[in-house]
Amino acid sequence: MADNKQKPSLFSHERIETSNFLMIVLTLIVVAFGALVEIVPLFFQHSTTEPVPGLKPYTALQLAGRDIYLREGCYNCHSQMIRPFRAETLRYGHYSMAGEFVYDHPFQWGSKRTGPDLQRVGGKYSDEWHSAHLHNPRDVVPESNMPAYPWLEQSTVDAEGMAPRMKALRIVGVPYTDADIAGAAGEVKGKTEQEALIAYLQVLGTAVK
Repeated sequence: MADNKQKPSLFSHERIETSNFLMIVLTLIVVAFGALVEIVPLFFQHSTTEPVPGLKPYTALQLAGRDIYLREGCYNCHSQMIRPFRAETLRYGHYSMAGEFVYDHPFQWGSKRTGPDLQRVGGKYSDEWHSAHLHNPRDVVPESNMPAYPWLEQSTVDAEGMAPRMKALRIVGVPYTDADIAGAAGEVKGKTEQEALIAYLQVLGTAVK
């Protein structure tokens, strides 16, 4: 007797559940579509693409400090994203805004906070405080578990590497002028990596009060 049972169609519930390959492909399509719907509109919103009033590109020294911040892995313990919740804003200040980070490539938002959020740290402490904190954190914060970074006080910034760095950032939209780029090496020449990192920390969050 002939078997009259019909085979499931390609996109039937049974066929999808029993085919790993088909399930993976369809899942990827759905996730990709959802990402496009969520992310693409952000590229056309002024609140995410326009700098907040008063925001300026990093100076050569601040940019060098940012590179050191990334190199030393500071982002592993310190977020730069203040969430829009009362407990967050009471402790750290105004919540983070996308327009504050349009010149950051990549931006340093994150979720992990072993140490305090650094988004509004600019101007909160003196340069001397930061210097002591980097040399031995326990001198100013006894309960800190942050490692010391004494070598930053001895190492100098790579002056010749700053102009190419700024040229690359100009390609992706950071409005550096020819004068900015030409004067970059002179601005950082002889500066220590500690001075550069402090300069970067002192500008974080200062565009929004």
